[in-house]
Amino acid sequence: MDPFANIKETTGQVVVHRLSDLMPSPAEEWQRMKTFLALGQTDFDAMVETIEPLFRRGHELVVGAYDHLLQNRETAVILGWEKGADEAHLSERRRFFSVWLARTLGMDFSDDFAHYLFLAGKIHAAHGPRRIHVPEVFVAGSISLVNATFAQFLAEDMPGNPVVPTALAGWNKVLTMHQHLMSHGYRAALQLDSGDFSVPLQMFGRMRDITGRHEMRVRLADGATMVTVLKKFFDYFPEARPEVLTLEWEGAERLDATGIPWFEAEKIYRVKPMWRVLLNGKDLDYIGGLKVPVHPGDEVSVYPPGR
Repeated sequence: MDPFANIKETTGQVVVHRLSDLMPSPAEEWQRMKTFLALGQTDFDAMVETIEPLFRRGHELVVGAYDHLLQNRETAVILGWEKGADEAHLSERRRFFSVWLARTLGMDFSDDFAHYLFLAGKIHAAHGPRRIHVPEVFVAGSISLVNATFAQFLAEDMPGNPVVPTALAGWNKVLTMHQHLMSHGYRAALQLDSGDFSVPLQMFGRMRDITGRHEMRVRLADGATMVTVLKKFFDYFPEARPEVLTLEWEGAERLDATGIPWFEAEKIYRVKPMWRVLLNGKDLDYIGGLKVPVHPGDEVSVYPPGR
């Protein structure tokens, strides 16, 4: 079954497009993991007591992390450091790592940080300025090494302190959240790049401000429709959803495997009035809606109201 529904509700010439099954936004996934891991006040109180010793050794952690990546043959090859680290590139990565560490030790649980981690995941999928693809296994491994280093530092600087085990349990939960959000962005980027051919998606007006792009390319499998184009776009740029889409909930009674009826609610995203999506210059409203097929050589455009 197609995960998206293209439902036309006609009143005169008006066609309303509705989408479902988009990936959760970074903020939604952030809160979901925090709730699942039961990260709470007991964790926070213990973690706070360990911030100062961890902060004092932050430089040691940053330098040690990249020394490790340089000494490991696989990661050195991935980063292009087989013959030694490029100093400019190394400085960039240390700055990025230092900002992440400062926000982590600063107990940043904001939605903005969730988006930052989501973006980091996309960068690891070769969507950064250097186009370096860092496989998930090394991201997960690096998070584990940070966790181990936290444990080492606290064992050395707070030996025998009874708060340390509880604090480390809290930091483990936090780092798990971080890894998950980066994986979330990584998968969105891989999804965007997956397919047999690519089409350009051009953006205008406010969409350019939101995405920081005038154009992007979306890869599609043979036989794909505009449903897939919009799914990949809004999964890659979830920050564009509030501008273009209205979130609704739709409920339906379904039968489970034993035949017992139960109620299920589903998120439905409705394209806001006056936003226009064009395929080869033609408004989707008049050429078949989201079910219209997309072919090599086609072009997609997204226009805000007022254009």
